[in-house]
Formats: sequence, C-alpha cells, structure tokens
Amino acid sequence: MAEERRISMGEVRKTIATSLGTAFGFVIALVWSNVVLGGLALTGAPLTAPKDAMGLVYGIVTALVLTIFMIVLIIVIGRWGGKE
Repeated sequence: MAEERRISMGEVRKTIATSLGTAFGFVIALVWSNVVLGGLALTGAPLTAPKDAMGLVYGIVTALVLTIFMIVLIIVIGRWGGKE
C-alpha cells in the first residue's frame, strides 16, 4: 500500500523562504558584478561600466545599500520560513 504524505505549511514556508533567499542572493551578485566591472573599467580594462570615479562610488553605495536590504529580507523570510 502506498503511504500518503501530507505537506505541512511549515515545509511550504521553508521551501518558499529558501527560494526567495536564493533569489535575493542572486540580485546581490548581479549588483556587485556591475561594481566590479566598473572598477576594472577605471583601470583601463575594456569593459562596459561607469566612466568616472563618481560612477564607481555611486555603484558601490548602491551595492552596499541593496546588499544590506537583501540580507535583512533574507533574515526576515528565513524566520518566516522556519515557523511551524
């Protein structure tokens, strides 16, 4: 006989929280990729990126703010996903 398995709400929340945490991490990676490319462009590397130092500073500040925001969201969603 096949054993019937029910999915609990806690399992669903944990799966959603893990997926959202991964998505937020991906957004952080994309932002930092642009910042790194900007820094390389300032050294003369042939990449598409900011043309001056202020563009790089703006990118770094944006990446830091977004990183902090995404980490807070990861923590909040992780706690939500851990509820049973």
